Amino acid sequence: MRTVFSGVVAVFIGTIGTALVVAQATPPKQPGPEHKRLESMVGQWSFQGDAKESPLGPAGKISGSETCDWFQGGFAVICRSKGTGPKGPVTGMGVMSYDPMQKTYTYYAISSQGDNMFVRGHVKGNVWTFEDSVDVGGKPMTVRATVTEESPTVTTFTLEAGPTGGQMMVVQQGRSTKQK
Repeated sequence: MRTVFSGVVAVFIGTIGTALVVAQATPPKQPGPEHKRLESMVGQWSFQGDAKESPLGPAGKISGSETCDWFQGGFAVICRSKGTGPKGPVTGMGVMSYDPMQKTYTYYAISSQGDNMFVRGHVKGNVWTFEDSVDVGGKPMTVRATVTEESPTVTTFTLEAGPTGGQMMVVQQGRSTKQK
């Protein structure tokens, strides 16, 4: 029994030693150009816009601020927001990154009103487009968010929704201005 135990310990130590050598030989992962493209989102922003009555919520004005910073490592941008809209005051947090396996940008957001969303998208020139299917009241809907970089300090945004495979309608539109 003692020989078997000693053999298991020797194999375990050998395995750990090999893993350490491999880990040391593998260079650390570095952010690619797609990650660096997220730089335009970093900063302090103010936004204002309009929401239209839709299955996603009531109509009204939206306004607020958002601060976006690099997450350690340079692979993602973390944004914290606060504002007000047709449903009242809201705070939120979002994470934007690039998924090299699927060759898409990703965005995950949560809010103090219980909303959460995960979408995939792409950027072409100065236009970011994210789209996903969601279930709203038991019905499948497509949601598309488009952010257009008008300049390094101004973006416009549009949120569209509609029945999957059907006509999309604008449910939110607005403008964001970079403060610093």
